[in-house]
Amino acid sequence: MRLTCLATYPVKSCYRVEADAAEVEPWGLAGDRRWLIVDGAAKLITQRETPQLGRIRPEPRDGGLLLRAAGAQDLWVPYPSGDTTDVRHFFLSIAATPAGRPADQWISGVIGRPATLVYLDDPTRRPVDPEYGEPGDRVSFADGYPLLLANAASLDAVNDWLVEAGEEPVPMTRFRPNVVVSGAPAWAEDGWVGGRVVIGDVSFRVPKACSRCVLTTVDPETGEKGRQPLRILGQRRRFPQGLLFGVNLIPDLEGFDGRGKIAVGDEVIVA
Repeated sequence: MRLTCLATYPVKSCYRVEADAAEVEPWGLAGDRRWLIVDGAAKLITQRETPQLGRIRPEPRDGGLLLRAAGAQDLWVPYPSGDTTDVRHFFLSIAATPAGRPADQWISGVIGRPATLVYLDDPTRRPVDPEYGEPGDRVSFADGYPLLLANAASLDAVNDWLVEAGEEPVPMTRFRPNVVVSGAPAWAEDGWVGGRVVIGDVSFRVPKACSRCVLTTVDPETGEKGRQPLRILGQRRRFPQGLLFGVNLIPDLEGFDGRGKIAVGDEVIVA
């Protein structure tokens, strides 16, 4: 089994950045979901209700973030400093640093609604759900866990079901994983929950399977909404925990001085 794809999402719910290698930090891949877009009530905005976020293509660079979108002039956003403000990430309030008025105006223009960009300057602020994590586990602005792993064979199974139903297949990007593995049978990842996977030299705990939401029905390239693959998951992958596809990961970085590194092509071992 091998690691075949790596992706981060520098601004939560915006376009992905794919890479051949990535640094692993305790709260996820370096740079993943450290920025968040919120509304006038300081509540997060996602593609669930604002698919135009997918137009924003962030590029992390030394010192900050370059924001790009078709039809808009590129905007350089340096890492902000100064006072933090509390933002609402689903049901949790988290302190983050506002990026400034130019970023807010640029994003508001791109997505067509008032918005504010904030940066999680200290990712140790947010703990992982204690029901599944251990004391000291932390996560950035991801939905709940540091990484999401998907199995290429499981996507093949979903697409077989879709074709049988007369629907178009979907790409893996609909599920927004951080890491994709190949070489395992479809749904093998169901059996990894409660255990560990080792990617290269880095060990990860597998606390739970991932319950999928309506965001999977948004085409990340066009922003168009449909019914699939959520509808087929509801028919074929419905469990008490939800409509399952992929598993969450929490890094164990003992012996790595708080950081590790993984790369496309790394061997993946179920431990």
